Amino acid sequence: MITWYIEYEYWVAAVQLILAMLGMGAGLQITDFQKVAMQPKAATLGLLMQLVVVPLIALGFILFTDLPPGMLIGIAIVASIPGGTVSNIFTFMARGNVPLSISITALTSVACLVTTPAILDFLISDYMTDSFVMPAQKVAIEIGLCLLLPLALGMAFLKYFPAYAKRFSAFCIRGSLAGIGMIVIGSLGAGRLNFANMAGGDIAVLCGFILSLSFVAMWLTKSFGLASQDNRAIEMEVVVRNINLGFLLKVSLFPTVAGESNPMADMALFTMLLYGGWQLAAGVFLIFWRRKQPLLDTTNLAS
Repeated sequence: MITWYIEYEYWVAAVQLILAMLGMGAGLQITDFQKVAMQPKAATLGLLMQLVVVPLIALGFILFTDLPPGMLIGIAIVASIPGGTVSNIFTFMARGNVPLSISITALTSVACLVTTPAILDFLISDYMTDSFVMPAQKVAIEIGLCLLLPLALGMAFLKYFPAYAKRFSAFCIRGSLAGIGMIVIGSLGAGRLNFANMAGGDIAVLCGFILSLSFVAMWLTKSFGLASQDNRAIEMEVVVRNINLGFLLKVSLFPTVAGESNPMADMALFTMLLYGGWQLAAGVFLIFWRRKQPLLDTTNLAS
């Protein structure tokens, strides 16, 4: 089993991402994207948070901490990827603006075709070997084939087979979760995730990065005078990242070599897994916290 996983790790990562995006696409329509034009202020802020503020926070931790290079690379990957599909569900449960959440997720997913390679190159080029060249074209192609194309196919499925779209989406999401489980089990079995080798201080600093994103998401959006529903949508988009894409990027940056271990790649994977666990906990916290608060400024939803 472990030998099989090591040989096919890339394809496991690719298939789980494709299934996740098919599932997301099966719940989207063109009209969901058109609604973003009615909310330019909120949508613009959401994009700036995703594409500028989050990478700048990551840059601060990269420049001013002594985290191992593997963790810094994991932080850079987290900062470079768009929001995750779960953010739309969490936004709905927190009584946020779901169309805005969907629009930001979709727009950043399209933008990451260009922004993800650029952000990665900007943040981590100094931490790679001198012979390393950022595979920007390869990353862009993978994003197009494994993220954008499945998203479009999922939307087409909803358009032509609406009666089956909900079940199709659920099937794909469950398949994606199974793929993530294979990544975790395979990595543990191959000895790549040895938590005993992780320094407690480094993990604490890493948790500081995770908390920073959460606090910025919760408090920075307040200063722009948006409606409560818009704030909640942007919060979830910042906190909940597309870790599925992160897994694929890790494999692309550090191709698996049979019989060889790569501590840097293992540390990057650990960072993403830790963030993935945290974002679920943070999302649940935000859901319960926001549901107890009244919805304010609802007249500004179309601003």
